[in-house]
Amino acid sequence: MKWVLASIASFLTHQVAGHGGCLNYTVGDTWYPGYSPYDDPTPQVDAPWLPQRSWSTVDPIFETANHSLSCNVPGAPARAYIPIHAGSNLTAVYAYWVHTVGPMIAWLAHCPNDDCYTADSSTLDWFKIGEKGLQDGTIETGNWFQKTFSRWDGSPSLWSETVPKGLKQGRYLVRHEIISLHSANKPQFYPECANLEVLGEGDKYPDEKYLVKIPGVWSMDQPEINIDVYAPGISNSTVYKIPGPPVFTGET
Repeated sequence: MKWVLASIASFLTHQVAGHGGCLNYTVGDTWYPGYSPYDDPTPQVDAPWLPQRSWSTVDPIFETANHSLSCNVPGAPARAYIPIHAGSNLTAVYAYWVHTVGPMIAWLAHCPNDDCYTADSSTLDWFKIGEKGLQDGTIETGNWFQKTFSRWDGSPSLWSETVPKGLKQGRYLVRHEIISLHSANKPQFYPECANLEVLGEGDKYPDEKYLVKIPGVWSMDQPEINIDVYAPGISNSTVYKIPGPPVFTGET
């Protein structure tokens, strides 16, 4: 499996001119394909094997109120679902990630009537299942997970999060979001979404304090979003609080 992912990442690295994105997913040793913005969209649209919503560009979204912020551009629905048991890890596989500053957040949203194909991602109730930020050092030059996540040897960048243990079964959208803060007061948002089929006997679901709309959760009024990481008093800070609701682990 490792050599398969590495070869895919290496191949795509030669095609990407700037940024990257989530290209596929793994659960254990099973690989699930993602949408490729570099290939012909025709065979991918409504493909019965594709669990990831379409994203047509590696360019970021800049506006916190952009309708496409939930699942990227154009964010068209996918047909397939990734089966995963609550309490298991889902790994998002990226290639050619170049940025180093800012948080990375994984979200879930339950699809009405367990139908993610007809779900409008911008109206769903999203909740965090994991977040990774500044690990050590200062905001400007420290080790963010986004920095250590990057690979320059052609191997894929891997981001794993756990589906909350005991989460009620059903069909969900999973959203992986990277927020890059390297441009002063001009945050860059990189989201991708895919369909999950959560299995198990759990009955847990987050209450209102965990739930947000996307767009809606981010604002340029938030100092953690509208930030100049090079400014005096900020650049040398060793604390960055990831904004938004708390992470739902299924244990609270």
